[in-house]
Amino acid sequence: MLLPILLVLASGMCHAVWSMFTKRSLNKSIFLWSIMMISTVLLLPVLLVELWNQPLTAGAYALLLLSVALQALYSWLLSKTYEMGDLSQIYPVMRGTSTLLIPLIGVLFLNESLSIYGWAGICCMLGGFAVLSGLGSRSRSSAAAASSSSSGSGYYTPMLMALCVGLCTTCYVFVDKLNLQHMSPLALLEVTNIGFVAGLTPAVLKSRKLLEEWCRNKFTILLGSVLNPGSYLLFLFALQQAPLAHISPLREIGTIFATFLGVLLLKERQGLRRMVCSVVIFCGILLVGVWG
Repeated sequence: MLLPILLVLASGMCHAVWSMFTKRSLNKSIFLWSIMMISTVLLLPVLLVELWNQPLTAGAYALLLLSVALQALYSWLLSKTYEMGDLSQIYPVMRGTSTLLIPLIGVLFLNESLSIYGWAGICCMLGGFAVLSGLGSRSRSSAAAASSSSSGSGYYTPMLMALCVGLCTTCYVFVDKLNLQHMSPLALLEVTNIGFVAGLTPAVLKSRKLLEEWCRNKFTILLGSVLNPGSYLLFLFALQQAPLAHISPLREIGTIFATFLGVLLLKERQGLRRMVCSVVIFCGILLVGVWG
């Protein structure tokens, strides 16, 4: 069980770092499209060779198309969400939603199980996610007023968008768990890449600022092109070796990394409160990963 845990922890770190790069970019859609397009081009021969050598059934192709559609929706929602809120504000909600739903799906539909410590750990993480997202905060009303006057959108708009991202993540992880029965993690990664790029292509073509983004952030784009697909590839390898309900919550350690990156490097507000919550979340992750 140690290897899949390490793979998932590395996946969470990679995910947090490229998310920070995205938040710092000029155009979120172009940045995300660019970092995914590089790996999409490189991995296309892998997918074609595997499909040629191991033809799939009609049902398997239907699952792949569903994964592509979910990834396209996910990429569009993700780009919009990063435009609206702080990294340390929206990231916990995006990741926390799947932390709640994926173990439940694994237990209810995949014959997986969680111990009482696992459930306690999930409750601990969700409590930390709720506080990090600002639920129940006294500053919520003033934040809503400031957000409404400055950008025309309410405080809850980025929260709702982040929730939608989390729901989409829950769906595609569940679908990809089934897809792994028919193809390798590397080929499946290419399928998800195609969906991700397809969802952002209309926005990229409409903006006409691709060159500007590359001139400003070419180094972080190149690094993000490794971290983004690498993060999910590590998670797919971990899925092959451990139950979904046990390892999926572990990936939410990226919430801790993202919170610290947002507070320390991006200078986001409510730093101490959010970092303390991250420690609580880490305790929950340990409960799920070690005794869950």
